[in-house]
Amino acid sequence: MDLRNMDMTETERALGAQGISREVARRVFARVHREGRTDFDRLAGLTSPARKWLERNARFADIQIVERRQSEDGFTKYLFRLHDGRTVEAVRIPLPDAEDARALKERRKQGRAAALEALPTAKYTLCVSSQVGCALACDFCATGKLGGIRNLSTWEILAQHRKVAEEADKPIRGIVFMGMGEPFLNYENVLRSARVFCEPAGPAIAAKAITISTAGVVPMIRRYTEEGHNFRLVFSLGAPTSDLRAQLMPIEKRWSLPELFESIRAYANATRQRVTLAYVAIGGVNLAPQTAQALVDLTAGLRVKVNLIDVTDPSGQYLPPDEAELKGFRDVLAVHGIPTVRRYSGGKEIGAACGTLAATQEGGRLVQVKTREPG
Repeated sequence: MDLRNMDMTETERALGAQGISREVARRVFARVHREGRTDFDRLAGLTSPARKWLERNARFADIQIVERRQSEDGFTKYLFRLHDGRTVEAVRIPLPDAEDARALKERRKQGRAAALEALPTAKYTLCVSSQVGCALACDFCATGKLGGIRNLSTWEILAQHRKVAEEADKPIRGIVFMGMGEPFLNYENVLRSARVFCEPAGPAIAAKAITISTAGVVPMIRRYTEEGHNFRLVFSLGAPTSDLRAQLMPIEKRWSLPELFESIRAYANATRQRVTLAYVAIGGVNLAPQTAQALVDLTAGLRVKVNLIDVTDPSGQYLPPDEAELKGFRDVLAVHGIPTVRRYSGGKEIGAACGTLAATQEGGRLVQVKTREPG
C-alpha cells in the first residue's frame, strides 16, 4: 500500500478498513503529503497496533534528482530518475510579487531575456510532467519525438513537487501540467495528484492555481466537464484549420477540430468561464492574416483568450515569428474582441522552454543545493 499514491478519500477508506478513524487518517495524510515524512512516530490518536500495521504495510517509493540546471532568467530544470531508470523533467518557474510583475511586463516589452533574474522572486510555479515521453508527436515538440513510453503514477507526479519544495527558498504556489506528456492520456493519475496538491492537509495549493493543459483528448475533456473539477483547463491549439493542425499535431487525425470545439463549447457552457487557448506561434506557418480569421471563425460565439507562445524548436525546423508577423495576427483577433497575451517561455538555453523537455543535460548552470530535511 503506497500512501503517496492516494488522495484523501482513498486514504480515509484504506485506513478506515483497519479501524483507523477519519480524523487520524487525515493526520496520516498530512504526515505523508504535507510534511513529506515516512514515519508515524508520535502521531496523535494513532494507536500502537495501527502504527505497527502501517509500518508493516506502507510502502514509500521515491524518485531521485539527477541534476538541476538554472538558466539566465532564473528558470530551474530538474532531471529526475524513476525507479525503472526512466527520466522525466520538471521546471521551477520564478514569479515576482504583483508590483514587480508590472515592472517585469515592461522589461519583456523591451525584449530583455534576463528580466526574471533582475527581479526578486516571491514564489514559484512548478511545471510537472505526467508521462515519460509523449505519444502525440506534435511536430514542433521535442518531447513528442521521444514517443509515448509510459504514464507516471500519482506518486511520481507528486514526488516532483515534493523534491523541489524541499529545497526551494520560496513557496510553490502553482502547478502547471505542461511538462512531458499529455495529461489527459493519464487522466486518473493527473486528477488524483491535482486533488492532493490542493488538499489543505497536503501541499495546500489553490485549485485555481493548478492548470491542466490538453492538446485535445476529446473523451477526457467531456469527462472532465461532466465531473465538474475546479482546476484551470487550457487547450493547446496549433492551428485553426484541420489541414494545418494535422500537419503540426497528428492528434487531429484522432479527434478533429469540429469534435474538439464541440467539447470545448460544452466545457464553456458548463463552467461559464472564458476559454483559454494556448497557441504556439510559428513564423511563416500559422500566423497569416487568413489563419487569424480562421481562428475568429472557429471560436465564434465563445468567450476566448489566446495565449501566444513563441515556438522553441531545438531542431531548427520551426522558428519564432518576427514582431510584424505576430502583430498582424494579434490585430485581426483584436478587431473581433479576442484578447491575446504573449506568454514568456523561459529557460531556453537549458531545454526548459515550452516544447523542449526531452531529458537533456546541457546548457545553463549546474546547481548544487543542500536539501532541507522534511518534517
